Order: sequence, then structure tokens, then C-alpha cells
Amino acid sequence: MKNLKMYCVTNKVINFLDSTNYNIGWVGHENPPKNYILCNSKDNIFSKEKYYSELTFQYWYWKNIIDIQEDNWIGFCQKRRFWINKNSINNEIEKNSFSNQVLQSVPDEWDGFDSVICEPIYVNNVKKMKMIKRGFKSIIKDPSIFFNKKKQSLTFHFDMHHGYGNLNKAINLLNKEDRKDFFDYCNESISYNPHIMFIAKPNIVNTWFETLFPWLLRCEKEFGFKNLQGYDTQRLYAYLAERYLSFWFNKYTKTTYWPWKFFDTTQN
Repeated sequence: MKNLKMYCVTNKVINFLDSTNYNIGWVGHENPPKNYILCNSKDNIFSKEKYYSELTFQYWYWKNIIDIQEDNWIGFCQKRRFWINKNSINNEIEKNSFSNQVLQSVPDEWDGFDSVICEPIYVNNVKKMKMIKRGFKSIIKDPSIFFNKKKQSLTFHFDMHHGYGNLNKAINLLNKEDRKDFFDYCNESISYNPHIMFIAKPNIVNTWFETLFPWLLRCEKEFGFKNLQGYDTQRLYAYLAERYLSFWFNKYTKTTYWPWKFFDTTQN
């Protein structure tokens, strides 16, 4: 299995992607180029796009076109974050050399693994003033968080940015097999594998979505949509999926981490 089928999810036209072998998943509300894949037909959650972000396309892919017998690796990236070749780690991504810098085939390093997720980012380097402004509820409850970086966990970070207590409420709706483990992971970890980006064999992609989306549907009944206001809270379901992805792939698959880079696609 050496083929890679990559889907880049975007709500902006990215002209330089035409130089790659990527499939482009469209979650925008305007008419895209004809070669972009729409996700507003058949079984879809397109009406929830502003809450689910790139998960909107991933859901459509799962419900309508996934083939678990397919002999490819299936991958997802997004409009400003891309998997890169390891020989491009120390180089800035440039539009004119984009196709040579981004990952387009399966490297030999993946032999023995069945999934790939982003190299982790750390969340315990928050400036003190931001901690006071956005994390005061957590700090009042446990003042040692302010001084102890090991306690500035995923839970603390999520509470600061995406609604105090929302992560724990969502964890309580998780399946019993993962509930305690994910709770411990969020309270003990200071890093996670970001961006809802992953590459995996089709059967694993299917199992991941079979686990993720029913959980998010239960979360909808808890949080709804009306009160999800502002960028950091409106996309609550995407942020929950992002943290859970990091936990799930590490727990259930033989995964490896791979480099990614931010590239401003407004450079079109």
C-alpha cells in the first residue's frame, strides 16, 4: 500500500493546489471551481459548517464515498495547514515550489504504522496576563496552575479558550470505554496533535468517524448552537474533535507523527 489520496478541505479557492494530486473538498458557500468536491448533497451536515468547520467535509466523505476496501492511505489537510516532506522542514513553503514541498506520496518511514497525525503543539506557554484574563475561574479553583506549567493542561487551555467546563461536560457524554482515559489525558497532558488532520488506512478512517460523529451528536444535545457565539466557541464541535483525535489515534492505532506547516493561502 503505497498510494496516498489526500483531501484538502477549504472554503477559499486555492489555485496553486492545481499543481498537486490533491482532491479539494469545498465547505464554502459560494460556487467553487468545477474540480472541487462539494459536500452539500446526499447525507451531509453542510448546514452546520460554521460549527463543524472541516469536519463538514469529513462527515460527507465518510457517509457517501469512503471505501474501506480501498488500497490507499486516506489523508486530510486544510486550507492553511499542510503536511510537508521532511526535506522541507527547514524551508518556508512557497507558492512556486509548493508541489515539491508538500507531501504527495507515502514515505518509507510509514512502514509498520497504520496512521499518521500531526507533530504535537504545547499549550503550557500562555502569557500570565492571558491566564488571568481568560483562565481566572480555573486559577481561583487551583491557584497553583498559575505557577506550575505541568498543571497548565489541555483541560485548562480548553476552559480558557472554548468555554469553561465545556470539555468536561463533553467527556461525560463519551462512550464508557474512553471516558476516564480521555479525562485523564486532558488533565495530565500539556500537548496534543492538532488541526483535525490525519492520514490512515481506510478501515481506521471509518472506525474513527464511527466513534467521533455519534459523540458529537450527543454533544449537540448538550450545547446546541444558539449560544455558541464568537470564533473560539462557535466552532466548539471542531475543537472537541481536535482534542479527541489526538487521544484516540494514540490509543487505538499504531501511529506516527509527521511535520506540517502553516501557509497563508491568501498568497494566491
